[in-house]
Amino acid sequence: MDLDDRIRLMPKAELHLHLEGTLEPDLVFALAARNGVRLPYASPEALRAAYDFANLQEFLDLYYIGCGVLRTERDFFDLAMAYVERAARENVRHAEVFFDPQAHTARDIPIAAVFEGFLAAAREAETRHGLTVGLIMCFLRHLDAAEGMTLLEEAEPWLDKLIGVGLDSSERGHPPLKYKAVFDAARTRGLRAVAHAGEEGPPDYVWSVLRDLAVERIDHGVRAIEDMSLVAHLAERGVPLTVCPLSNVKLKVFKRLEDHSLAKLLRAGVKVTLNSDDPSYFGGYITDNILASRRALALGDDEVRVLGRNAFEASFLPPARKAALLRDYDDFWNGARGA
Repeated sequence: MDLDDRIRLMPKAELHLHLEGTLEPDLVFALAARNGVRLPYASPEALRAAYDFANLQEFLDLYYIGCGVLRTERDFFDLAMAYVERAARENVRHAEVFFDPQAHTARDIPIAAVFEGFLAAAREAETRHGLTVGLIMCFLRHLDAAEGMTLLEEAEPWLDKLIGVGLDSSERGHPPLKYKAVFDAARTRGLRAVAHAGEEGPPDYVWSVLRDLAVERIDHGVRAIEDMSLVAHLAERGVPLTVCPLSNVKLKVFKRLEDHSLAKLLRAGVKVTLNSDDPSYFGGYITDNILASRRALALGDDEVRVLGRNAFEASFLPPARKAALLRDYDDFWNGARGA
């Protein structure tokens, strides 16, 4: 069995996936028709043709257009289940996924529709496929922190069903420090913390989410390579990075995948994981990201194996479930080597 076949078949964990970013053009149009929403594009093909972004903000502008078709609990359930079915085919065994309630409540969508739809899909994923799904509620960093605190209070009835909180949206001009009080409040409610940093923002933002928000994982973090003291800190402390290579190229963080920092970070001892971010918009789900990175960066068998194992280790799974999945993962690789 060659390495590409192992990548396709290996058990996987995904730790950086925005559910709203899995909204494929065909489903956009199906939900628009269901809900009577008019779109500024004539067809799914025309919508996909618009997926050429100069930066993160251009992507976000289109992302929020897509969110506009999500209106009911059923819509949110259908969206999440479309991802689950795809992930199951790629042998994703566990996923920790982001969602953005503020992108919907700002359109007067009841917050209960968002939570109940996504939570129902998480239950169905485990029943149907044995795929465990943990939900991470994100705060939109371009909004005022007071709005984040309001979201935390409005989400109170569902907080015990989440695994954590995150921080996403536009990084430029929105330093993590402004969300410190919100993250402190989330921790008092028993929620773990992650945050996007070091994608478009500088290495200082990575330092800030570690220091000010006390996060356990960094989402992206690829610009850490510009500060070798930060790289050493991440490696020494075992802080995981949830890296999304195809996304970074699509959003011009790197001109080419061959220029990506992930291999350098991995070889420096940083706990790098590979993920798909917003795969509908960026042209690749988790297997695509691993395959493309393997080829562009000349990753060897052992490096691919470590990347996959890092994801299970960096997950927020209960210890027994994590240990079982790690055993399955190691058994797969030990068997694949003998195939």
